Amino acid sequence: MSTFLTHSAPNTSTSMAPTFLLVGMPGLSAVPSWWAIPLITIYLLSALGNGAILWIIALEPTLHRPMYFFLFLLSVSDVGLATALMPTLLGLALTDAHDVSASACLLQMFFVHVFSIMESSVLLAMAIDRALAICRPLRYPTLLTNDVVSKIGMAIAFRCLGLHLPLPFLLAHMRYCHPQVLTHSYCLHPDMARLACPGAWGAIYSLFVVLSAMGLDPLLIFFSYGLIGRALQGLGSREDRWKAGQTCAAHLLAVLLFYVPMTLLALVDRLRVPLPQPAHTLLSYVHFLLPPLINPILYSVKMKEIRERIFKRLKPRKVGCAQR
Repeated sequence: MSTFLTHSAPNTSTSMAPTFLLVGMPGLSAVPSWWAIPLITIYLLSALGNGAILWIIALEPTLHRPMYFFLFLLSVSDVGLATALMPTLLGLALTDAHDVSASACLLQMFFVHVFSIMESSVLLAMAIDRALAICRPLRYPTLLTNDVVSKIGMAIAFRCLGLHLPLPFLLAHMRYCHPQVLTHSYCLHPDMARLACPGAWGAIYSLFVVLSAMGLDPLLIFFSYGLIGRALQGLGSREDRWKAGQTCAAHLLAVLLFYVPMTLLALVDRLRVPLPQPAHTLLSYVHFLLPPLINPILYSVKMKEIRERIFKRLKPRKVGCAQR
């Protein structure tokens, strides 16, 4: 920790230090190894669940439709996000390693935000898909063709990679006026950018990138659900409304699971709510680690086609006994 305390004073401008200091779960530094067990378990279950979703969608031709393509991308983002977080989380849990090199921190920051924005973008695409399927059922096949879906996928890739690619380079060349001590167990660019000197345009760009996705996407998602709600009111029977609503249930739960902890965390940080550090750290873990764990369960339970095809693939095939 001495590296950070002596590296810069609050009123001194300096370049990025060779290392950052991470904050682990308070109270667990004396016995760091035991909480690696739940972290590893969560990661393995997330990888297994999302891997099953990826596997079944890739193998089943009947699932090669827009909704399942977006679900495929959602599972990719979940696995990528959990994988990007694990190096520093396990380093803290297994060896109480609070120091992380600047290059490793920038690399983790890049991938964490790429997969976070990818998840947000995919949730928005899924909301639009459901809105079109319910509000314009007759035109849905002509509106979301394979060509349109592939263009949406390319737009998501550009949004994630193109907008975030400059961030590590901007942060690496900014001037810093604060010791490089982070407030999380992993590297996030708002956390890193707040250490820069006031007026750094790289920090302003990073704020724009975050707000352009995390601020805009939830508004568009809930606008889509407003259209869905209005369309459901126009359906004749209660049973029809229930069936149509069920097609959105898994997605709506995934949206709440992703955005509610993120919003609470942002409010705590922005309003400086006096939340105990263990609760603050735990909330950040919930935001990043719970969606990759729960999303595969939601979609396997709520989507009959996914569930049936997984069972069909896992069911042992009967081998004929007759010999010719």
